[in-house]
Amino acid sequence: MDILQITILGVLASLLYILLKEVHGSIAFLIILITGIVIFFSIIQQIQLIFETIRKLGDQANVQGLYLTTILKIIGISYIAEIGAHLTKDAGLNSVSKYIELAGKIFILLLAVPIITAVIEAIIGFIPNV
Repeated sequence: MDILQITILGVLASLLYILLKEVHGSIAFLIILITGIVIFFSIIQQIQLIFETIRKLGDQANVQGLYLTTILKIIGISYIAEIGAHLTKDAGLNSVSKYIELAGKIFILLLAVPIITAVIEAIIGFIPNV
């Protein structure tokens, strides 16, 4: 599925949502949810290509696998949290959306701790002993 097809699908789903939300709110929300799942599965192959390219670049630059894996996990968490937050906002649950965003940020910070530690250790290694 290319971007034009995805956009048309999104616009059609949005129109259906607008038409159905007053009459059948739960069905309207299901249309949006199913549309999101279809779009996600249609782009999963492109996501895999991106990950493979990043891994190849990391191998060429001799970047440790731990750092590369951590960066990919951080990217994944940010997208998952954003999608979840938007879905809950669409369902009218703004407070739950905020908690999903907060949880995503906390998980990203947890994953970033080893990278931050390595950067600090590298900086300390450059400072001459007095």
